[in-house]
Amino acid sequence: MIIYNVTVKVDLDIHDDWMTWMTAIHIPEVMQTGCFLQHEIAKVLVDEQDGLTYSIQYRCDSMENLNRYIKDYAPALQQKHTARYKDRFVAFRTLLELL
Repeated sequence: MIIYNVTVKVDLDIHDDWMTWMTAIHIPEVMQTGCFLQHEIAKVLVDEQDGLTYSIQYRCDSMENLNRYIKDYAPALQQKHTARYKDRFVAFRTLLELL
């Protein structure tokens, strides 16, 4: 099992809008690609004054499905996120393998 982890820190003043958009629009669009089996979202427990950090984990059954997502879907979905929230977030991605 492969976990595609996206860690995002969002500014406090857009947090509520971001969370609503992520759960109602973005994550469902990612899941509709058919590349992932399930997802989870978790709040990262750190004390930050300027934003909140989340880990969004998408699970897939193969590197082939992950690579298909990265090639065919990720650029457009990431662009929609960037266009909506511009300089109000930072994000990085990590690949994990469940043992």
